[in-house]
Amino acid sequence: MDRHWTKEHVAGRAAVTKSSGNPVQDLGPARRARFEDLTLSHLRAVYRLAVRLVGDVPTAEDLTQETYLKAMQACPSLRDHQRVRPWLFQILSRLVVDRHRKGGREVPLDESVDLDRFSLYDRIADEDPFPYSQNLHEDFLAEFQDEDVRHALLSIPEIYRVPLVLMYTEELSYRELAELLACPVGTVMSRLHRARKAVEHALWECAQRRGWVKEWTP
Repeated sequence: MDRHWTKEHVAGRAAVTKSSGNPVQDLGPARRARFEDLTLSHLRAVYRLAVRLVGDVPTAEDLTQETYLKAMQACPSLRDHQRVRPWLFQILSRLVVDRHRKGGREVPLDESVDLDRFSLYDRIADEDPFPYSQNLHEDFLAEFQDEDVRHALLSIPEIYRVPLVLMYTEELSYRELAELLACPVGTVMSRLHRARKAVEHALWECAQRRGWVKEWTP
């Protein structure tokens, strides 16, 4: 799908926006060319990240277009041209969180589950679903398909999902995540902790539905 994302997608959408009186029209041909030189090499990466964050191709396409439109508007204020990729990711991440907040689709973490006390590692060891395995935890996790992990990720709120996906797909440090998401390092660490616990619990529930393990009681 991402093979369709080309310069023409961004330029074409920008032309429509320009005719509507958007600040993009103030860029001018030279600045627009400079913007394209700086950002279009990251277009597919932005789109792939959008897909991972929302799990929905049409929505990811819309978010990618919105990201580039906002980036075009903000381009004159970009100071560090060596950090274009994280700048675009920052715009996209905020769009993802804001879109779901405004749409009333934000789903809180299940407060009926004591996530701080839940440990997938400990539960696997206690349950021992593969008694003859020499690599119990690895074998247990290998049973899950990519779609299972994707579903687990999409089951948690965007405010937790965004830093988790960014950390593991872009290999960002806590400090880099804090800068990208414009929040303190401590907040990033807290959200990542909650995100990991929530994903672990979602995978455990998946294992329960398939009869691999018993129901967990805190």
